[in-house]
Amino acid sequence: MTVRHANLKLALGMNGPALAGLTVFAVLPFFYLLALSFSKSTLGKTFSKYVGFGNYDWALNGTDFAATLLRTSWFAFTVCSVQLVLGLCLALVLERVTRGGGGIRALVLLPLMTPPVMVGTAWKLILAPSGGFFNGWLLSHGWITEPISFLGSKGLAFWSIVVADTWQWTPFVAILCYSALKVLPRDIFEAASMDGAYPVRQFFTLTLPNIAPALAAIFLLKLIIAFKTFDLVYVLTYGGPGNSTNMTSFLIWKTALREFDVGLAASMTLMFAFFVGLVTLPVTWAYRRLSAFLG
Repeated sequence: MTVRHANLKLALGMNGPALAGLTVFAVLPFFYLLALSFSKSTLGKTFSKYVGFGNYDWALNGTDFAATLLRTSWFAFTVCSVQLVLGLCLALVLERVTRGGGGIRALVLLPLMTPPVMVGTAWKLILAPSGGFFNGWLLSHGWITEPISFLGSKGLAFWSIVVADTWQWTPFVAILCYSALKVLPRDIFEAASMDGAYPVRQFFTLTLPNIAPALAAIFLLKLIIAFKTFDLVYVLTYGGPGNSTNMTSFLIWKTALREFDVGLAASMTLMFAFFVGLVTLPVTWAYRRLSAFLG
């Protein structure tokens, strides 16, 4: 056996389990999903008829799919931008806490450790027009004269989900930002302090440029998570009122498990994955450029 064959055998032996896992959990499901998207399939009977691109055409022109892509994109970029700013501010506060820091960080993580269904249920009770905490507080202070249906109004339901998602995921962003802050070299800040640089100037000239790649990576990670939002929509609004909070993941779930049109849901899933890949490309590019520039 030659050295080349021996190295090839060793590489296959070491990477074989990973390749097998990738094939079973990624490659095969992808091709199965692709086949479903070109067929008339239901939960009870798959591949009953070949329809070509009929499912794709109907998803784009006969359903709310295109509108949900725009709505989900608006939601994802909104919550990620807000959570990145709030998370960074919270991380800066945590970095300066010297006593009881571990307990405070554990407390901050509490919303993240709460199951999404429980988060949705809690916010549904908080925003309820009858007996809800928020309406009761507004009424007691005389700011409103009658309860507001936050989840029943097209203008407010969307922003209610934004608030609930921000409450749940800001601690996650804060912990990641905190980790990025902790690895910064302290000597440059000590030198800046000796030169008379105030904390605000240190933040904009030292801290922010040095953690920019990490912030881009955090934004990308949270963006992908936000695109998959389902639990809060299911619990809080069920896509309503009307279709004002109907996100793409929720639409795919309804198509597959409520209308039992698996073929149509498969085509939506593939187009959604392709769309998310395109949307996240600029963020990935920014992360790589920042990493190369500062690395």
